[in-house]
Amino acid sequence: MRLLLVADTHVPLRAKRLPGELLCEVDRADVVVHAGDWVDAATFDLLEKRARRLVGVYGNNDGPDLRALLPEVARVQLGDLRFGVVHETGAARGREARCAALYPDLDVLVFGHSHIPWNTVAPGGLRLLNPGSPTDRRRQPYCTYMTCTVADGALGEVALHSLPRR
Repeated sequence: MRLLLVADTHVPLRAKRLPGELLCEVDRADVVVHAGDWVDAATFDLLEKRARRLVGVYGNNDGPDLRALLPEVARVQLGDLRFGVVHETGAARGREARCAALYPDLDVLVFGHSHIPWNTVAPGGLRLLNPGSPTDRRRQPYCTYMTCTVADGALGEVALHSLPRR
């Protein structure tokens, strides 16, 4: 199973539209996971129509329209792995231990908010993934997203993809 992980799209505030490369990845993915801060419902509509399966949450910059459609925390079984999706996880310092305590029932937690890619393992084995942002690099050298695979009860290759500067 191929997953596309994305967060913090911030359309149309940080970009007029999603990058073409990202949309090609949507078409290739079995599951698209969005960790919040869509900002406009049109982006949600686009991904919902284009993705085979969409799992998402709302973020702190999402208004009532998106909050009515999306949960604050999503939990989903993908293959034999238990995934969670949330926008905010708090400060980087202590994140692994804090998330392991908050989400003891998960194997993988996908989050956003910081626009900073993150790929670590918490005590007890919880994998923490933040794909960064495909539209707003903030203090990062590039805008980013992640892909990964789920097979045979395990998380396969996790790849961070950098997008060309616009």
